[in-house]
Amino acid sequence: MSTDADHAAHFRHAYTKDRGELLNRLRRIEGQVRGIQRLVDDEAYCLDILQQVEAMTAAADSVALLLLEDHIDGCLAHAIESGQGEPYVDEVMTVVRRALGRRAARPKGPRA
Repeated sequence: MSTDADHAAHFRHAYTKDRGELLNRLRRIEGQVRGIQRLVDDEAYCLDILQQVEAMTAAADSVALLLLEDHIDGCLAHAIESGQGEPYVDEVMTVVRRALGRRAARPKGPRA
């Protein structure tokens, strides 16, 4: 797997073009978390809190998808174009598997 120094030497962060949108989404999520804290502090109804947690989770998922899309469109595409794609594909798949709760990678072999 690559190190942060390896990434810095080869790539500009692909999410830079969406940085403003990402920060806005993260600020909204931060506000949602504070709202959930208030609900718990006020001893709100459990299902009301769970609905807000689900909304926060969906918002976090949208941030993750935007970052993943930017990474694939930028960093991964550049790595593939420069002939260094395989470790980056493996890295992306490791993160996606972890996010989906599936840790095992498929057996190594020729890619179709």
